[in-house]
Formats: sequence, structure tokens, C-alpha cells
Amino acid sequence: MKHTPTMDLADLPKGIQRSRPLPDPALGALWESIILDEDIKRRLLSQAVLNFTMRGKVDRSVIPLHGVILLVGPPGTGKTSLARGLAHRTAESFAGGKFRLLEVEPHTLTSSAMGKTQRAVSDLFSQAIAEAAATGPTIVLLDEVETLAADRSKMSLEANPIDIHRATDAVLVQLDILAETHPNLLFVATSNFPQAVDSAFTSRCDLVVHVPLPDREACGRILKDCLTGLSRTYPAIGKLAAAPQFAQCAAACVGLDGRAIRKMVANAIATSPQTAMNPGEVTIDDILAAAKAAKASRAAGGKD
Repeated sequence: MKHTPTMDLADLPKGIQRSRPLPDPALGALWESIILDEDIKRRLLSQAVLNFTMRGKVDRSVIPLHGVILLVGPPGTGKTSLARGLAHRTAESFAGGKFRLLEVEPHTLTSSAMGKTQRAVSDLFSQAIAEAAATGPTIVLLDEVETLAADRSKMSLEANPIDIHRATDAVLVQLDILAETHPNLLFVATSNFPQAVDSAFTSRCDLVVHVPLPDREACGRILKDCLTGLSRTYPAIGKLAAAPQFAQCAAACVGLDGRAIRKMVANAIATSPQTAMNPGEVTIDDILAAAKAAKASRAAGGKD
């Protein structure tokens, strides 16, 4: 697969973790790897495309689009990968369009010093992101957006520095300014804890999509995709997808997220030193046992 150049970390503004040109086939592979209802993917892509076709032509007094999509759902459901894949698919939809993806690292913006978090957030949006948007269509990934737009109604001024409150204010102000000045800019935010995101931020989102845990059919598709991928290295594993107990394995995975299902397969291979040394010897019974163990661990509050 062709390597896509990214900017050196030393050259990136504070708060930007990665910058890469779009489209990027590697991100397209991420989009395909997320097993999700196709209607959800279609809605996401359509909303993202609309952002770049209509926002610059229709007055915001008619439709007040902010250029923000929010993905919420349990950890491990693939929200970040889906967001990156969405950036690729959006750019791919515009022939010859030179898009760029910026990925924000919110934790680098927080500071215990009074006023520094607010200033860092303001600088990120008003300078780094605005300058990128001025050069061409730009998509910004805001992972763990509750870090930047925490719910102010649930904060205590005694327990939380006032700077955190002001940082949320800064995000909201900058979103409004950028919505007015840069219609070729789209934010794709993610959150594992939507209840922790400020309602004023949510109200600015053009689309909020819940990315659910996979149902039985999706669990089967994820498990099959994982086994098929492994079969490229260990051919014998590919046969397990056709085993009579496969449906039982898929059913046992219900309640696990996609990441946990794939890790569960690794746990199955690590059932014994023999299979760890020779992964192709893993059996469907090993996978079923690992799936049940992962479910039991999840039910008991363990982490996969």
C-alpha cells in the first residue's frame, strides 16, 4: 500500500497530532473494516458531502449549518476509524479536490496554569485550523471531544478550574466564527461519553450519530472478516468461518464491541503455548471458549 506523507510532528501547530492529504486509500480501508449498518454510513457520507456542496451557497439564516458531525457510542465500536474513513470517502467524492485531514490531540491543550487552556484552544481554532481551511477543503477530527467541550452544567467551580469552563466557551465561540468564515471546513467529533459533552456543543452539530455495539449478524461479519484476514498468513484459519459452530461463536460475541471481538480471536490463539507457536492450529472450540470468556469478563466489569 502506498505510504501517504504526513507532516513532521515538529512542524505541526500545538494541538494538531497529524496532518495528511486526502484522499488516502489507507483510510479507505478503515472505512471498509468498520462493520456497520450501511444506512448509517450512507447518512454520514451524505451529510459530509452536503457540507462542502451547500454551506457556501445557502445563507446560514436559512439553514444554520456549523459543519460539525458527532459520533457517539461505546468504546471499541470504531468511531475514530469511521471518522478517518469518512474523511477519505468525502474527499474521494470530489474529483480533483485537494482535501486535508487534521487530527487534534486535545490533551496537549490542557494546562493547570490560569488562562493557558483557553488561549491554546482559541489559538488552535482561530489560527491553525483557520489557516488550513484557508488553503483548501479541510476535515478536522476531534477525538474525545468532551475533553474540549465538557458539560459546564455538571462542573463545580471548586472541583474544576475555571479555565476548563472558559475552554468550552472558547470552542463554542470559535465554532461559530469558523462556521461563518470557512464553509469548506468540516469537524468530525467523537465521544465515548456523550453525557459529558456540553449541550451547547451538541446543539451546534449538524448530525449526531450513535455507533452501536454490533448485533448478532454484525458480530458474525466482524468475526469472519478477522478470520479471513488471518488466513492470508495462516491459511488453515480461514476454514473456521465455515465451521458448524461458527454461528454459535457469533452469537457468543453479542455484547462485545468490534475491537473486543478481534482481540478475543487473539486470546483464542493464545489458549496454549502450542497454538501460540502455531496459530494455524487454533480451533473453532478455542474461539467459542474465548468468546464466552470475553463476555464473562465484560459482564464482570473487566476490560478486553
